[in-house]
Amino acid sequence: MSTVAEALREAAAHLAPTSDTARLDAELLMAQALHVSRSDLLLWHMHDAAPASFAGLVERRALHEPVAYILGRKEFFGREFLVTPGVLIPRMDSETTVAAALEALNDSGHAPGRVLDCGVGSGALLLTVLAERRDAEGVGIDRSTQALMIASTNATQLGLERRARLERRDWTERGWADGLGRFDLILANPPYVEDDAPIAPDVRAWEPEGALFAGPDGLDDYRVLIPQLPGLLADGGAVVLEIGASQDRQVAEIAALCGFSSDLRRDLAGRPRALVLRVSAD
Repeated sequence: MSTVAEALREAAAHLAPTSDTARLDAELLMAQALHVSRSDLLLWHMHDAAPASFAGLVERRALHEPVAYILGRKEFFGREFLVTPGVLIPRMDSETTVAAALEALNDSGHAPGRVLDCGVGSGALLLTVLAERRDAEGVGIDRSTQALMIASTNATQLGLERRARLERRDWTERGWADGLGRFDLILANPPYVEDDAPIAPDVRAWEPEGALFAGPDGLDDYRVLIPQLPGLLADGGAVVLEIGASQDRQVAEIAALCGFSSDLRRDLAGRPRALVLRVSAD
């Protein structure tokens, strides 16, 4: 019987063609199989016998299933979120969007702040903002009932269920915003991938395509959503949109036609990641 250390070496070699982080993937899967944290795995369990369940987890990853879906969770902004194939996996790049949102909410001068998340998914963006801004309340909308169930579970696990209202609404449908009121901050990480973009099989085969793809240039959802946002924004409020790394100019142009000025935020790699929109003064 292999030890944990031996099994990790074998798994990392097996996953190398699948993943750029094969060793990390193997360690996370082994920690899952042992029901321990990764740090405890590395400190205390390397000489234990490898659990039989580990091989099955590795084979799932070898078929390009994302580690987050295998584990059923993903850390984001220092908190753990339930994820399943019904929602996009929260990514570190989106922490730039959250940071921009918190800054914009603080600058609004409104307390408590009112937040709308268009396309709430797992709830990572909305719930993180609410957790960081304890006087705020929010509404998260999504067209996917599965996503709303996952977001609701995450809200409960984070103790935010009383401050986060989740509703099935679709911004492509007439009257979707009826009764929502106005918001100091509007968040959106809409679909923005080009239909024929060459993306990793981990993403294309596993993550929900309805949350990924937005037409030939990836801008279809921005064209539909942005013109509807001025009527939902409170005086002095802001919109924070996550964007693709090459879409800052195009999305800013769409926003300008709708009366918004825009301010770009870049992620840690220096790539365009979020636009902060405010109603133009002129």
